[in-house]
Amino acid sequence: MSIPFRYSLKNFKSRKTTNIITVLGISLVVFVFTAVLMMAYGIQKTLIATGNEDNVIILRKSANAEISSIIDGETQNIIRALPYIKATNEGKQIISYEPVVIINLDKKSGGISNVTVRGVSPEINYLRPQVKLTEGKMFNWGSRELVVGTSIEKNFINAGIGGKVNFAGDEWTIVGKFVSDGSGFDSEFWGDSKQLLNAFNRGNTVSTVTLRLDDKNNFEKFKTAFDSDKRLKQFEPKIEKIFFEEQSELMANFIKILGIFITIIFSLGATIGAMITMYAAVANRTREIGTLRSLGFKRRSILVVFLFESVLISLVGGIIGIFFASGLQLFTISTLNFASFSEISFYFAITPDIIIGSLIFSCIMGIFGGFFPSIRAARMNIINALRAG
Repeated sequence: MSIPFRYSLKNFKSRKTTNIITVLGISLVVFVFTAVLMMAYGIQKTLIATGNEDNVIILRKSANAEISSIIDGETQNIIRALPYIKATNEGKQIISYEPVVIINLDKKSGGISNVTVRGVSPEINYLRPQVKLTEGKMFNWGSRELVVGTSIEKNFINAGIGGKVNFAGDEWTIVGKFVSDGSGFDSEFWGDSKQLLNAFNRGNTVSTVTLRLDDKNNFEKFKTAFDSDKRLKQFEPKIEKIFFEEQSELMANFIKILGIFITIIFSLGATIGAMITMYAAVANRTREIGTLRSLGFKRRSILVVFLFESVLISLVGGIIGIFFASGLQLFTISTLNFASFSEISFYFAITPDIIIGSLIFSCIMGIFGGFFPSIRAARMNIINALRAG
């Protein structure tokens, strides 16, 4: 005989109180699980958006972040002589020589956090066209002025237009605000690279050199020319997008490992809750199980129908948890980037893979929670079951 799924659905509707409690417990666990995955993906999405496939970033091989890289003036001149670098209509190479430093600012929410200040070159508009001023003006070259990313302006005290920031023994005036399509640049200050170098007495030594290729498909040719010059053996070029993607891995993996560990602990409670619910269902429906067996339903049919009911409860909880977790996309979160040791803001982001993974996770809880109660139901003796109650 066929498996009585309609019977399972009927009992799912009739036992509302216990099912609702179990559903809420599972939905909470799935909410946490989904939020963790959304947070990790949000960081990756933000940092990947920071890079451009047409750009190449050059830094010292031993450096694992921009702030730990050093490129001297002589090396900059060698890089400038390499082929496949795109130029403007006026014949100027599209290169930005960028010192990157960390300063401390007071947060609006309380406390102090690190903020990135990036020095850029005049060709920066060609290099990063996604960065656009929304208020104020661009800083004047040769002046102690800054433009601020929208996330910094929102989260830090006196970080808006007209505000003044003190570092390197001088006062810098904020004259404009920019957005960068949700990339990591939203969490930075930008200023004149030469002024930043002078303020920190770094001569002409920058952190990184970023350039645009004449064709992104010429990266391997550019890398071959770069590696063939022995004077550049201490440095390496990377596609900018890949570099920032690598920067996101440490933070994203940390969040995933910590979050999943916490979720597993929570899931044990939810699984036990589902198990208790199903054991109670078996105990309350002993005579019904005997009736189904006497009508010709086999043991495996009874096992499947109770297991199906447990998975159904978990699936409903999973859908509810994902629904509420998706609302987190309306919020931004600010945290310390382990790679740069500076503040970075990002959005929670959900993908079809995260949704599918969360639903599978909820079903697994249902299977574990319902397996043993389902076995108990399937093993019941027909005569004893009919006499029960």
